[in-house]
Amino acid sequence: MSLHLFDTATRSTREFVPQVSGTASIYVCGATVQGVPHIGHVRSGLNFDVLRRWLGRDGSTVHLVRNVTDVDDKILAKAAEHGRRWWDWAYEHERAFDAAYDALGCLPPSASPRATGHVTQMVDLMERLIGKGHAYAADGDVYFSVTSFPEYGALSGQKLADVQQGETAATGKRDPRDFTLWKAAKPGEPSWPTPWGAGRPGWHLECSAMATAYLGSSFDIHGGGIDLIFPHHENEQAQSRAAGDHFAEYWMHNAWVTLSGEKMSKSLGNTVTIPAMLERVRAPELRYYLVGPHYRSTIEYSPEALDESVSAYRRIESFLRRVVERTGAVEDDGALSQTFVASMDDDMGTPGALAAIHRRVREGNTALESGDDPGARAAAASVRAMTGLLGLDPLSERWHDAASGGGAGRQALGVLVERLLEERQQARRDRDFARADALRDSLLLAGIAVEDTPDGPMWTLKDD
Repeated sequence: MSLHLFDTATRSTREFVPQVSGTASIYVCGATVQGVPHIGHVRSGLNFDVLRRWLGRDGSTVHLVRNVTDVDDKILAKAAEHGRRWWDWAYEHERAFDAAYDALGCLPPSASPRATGHVTQMVDLMERLIGKGHAYAADGDVYFSVTSFPEYGALSGQKLADVQQGETAATGKRDPRDFTLWKAAKPGEPSWPTPWGAGRPGWHLECSAMATAYLGSSFDIHGGGIDLIFPHHENEQAQSRAAGDHFAEYWMHNAWVTLSGEKMSKSLGNTVTIPAMLERVRAPELRYYLVGPHYRSTIEYSPEALDESVSAYRRIESFLRRVVERTGAVEDDGALSQTFVASMDDDMGTPGALAAIHRRVREGNTALESGDDPGARAAAASVRAMTGLLGLDPLSERWHDAASGGGAGRQALGVLVERLLEERQQARRDRDFARADALRDSLLLAGIAVEDTPDGPMWTLKDD
């Protein structure tokens, strides 16, 4: 089976065929850098990081562009509220997002363009639209004429009669359904010169200009959260195709992270920030929690669900470390299970992929119990290869400092505990249950709890 992806535009699962063989191009709507990132923000980045890894597993080149919206009504308002300059506020939170993506193991994007660095391309796009009769200037603003483009609404399924852009009422609009491409300068706000007067870009215009600047007039995949389908992505597609660009061939959208049934957002005050989460769990454990569900499934955040993910990740980690402790270093070039590949090729089915990984872990633990070291090593190499494609390989250099909680002290503790656990497992194989119990009791006295699971023994510090 080849890779099939759910395309929002056609509302169907389609075979993925890149426009250029051996190369895939992806544009992902990135952060509007108005505040500290929360788990709802970074889910999209993680989902498309997994897609990027899967597309590149056969050596294909993957160009992934993830933009930064660094000028916006919300950014200006937040900066003013805190008595800060807008660019200073935006850059501080851009760095916070970069740190969050990096902490959670996202590969660096091929490009991370800022909106403010691409005004020239935006002006060019507006000139093309005005020249074709799809846009018009009024009182220093520039608007896209929705009725001039018959395909408007095709992406989101919106009916033209029901369209509401959610913009502040403007006197210059010819039709209330038209949307803003360019906003005329206001006192105290940043502005850039254009043929229609000084001002700043509208949100939708930014992404069309940046996507085509880096990926060309036609590229493979455009991605983002489902909340962007309308109006943002609908307006992007309309203005780009009205200008003569094919734009994206596939549209992919990840679902929300919710809290108490509501989308996680700063305006609702129901956010769980990345820095706060990383005080509670390790980075690969949080990554496991966010990439484990299917990208089109809503994640309802709860501490209990997070704890389940932490336990599941640690079962994988514990197995790999037991194999290494007993047999030596294990490479990450093992075979991918057919179930894993089939799950990933079926619209990036990470739940099935993780189930395949845990099945291999159980097989590896059975091999360890029976003294089949070659079988255990083969299982471990397979687990490393599969978890690596999800950015979750516990033995990777990326997660080296996260081992056993991070830091040299806890990393050393992890090595010692794994050795004692292997001694305990050997005692159980020898039916020396008194010795096995004594080792478990010694660990418990040291504050280390051991749980025997179907995937093998798992240890935690009792104050975790």
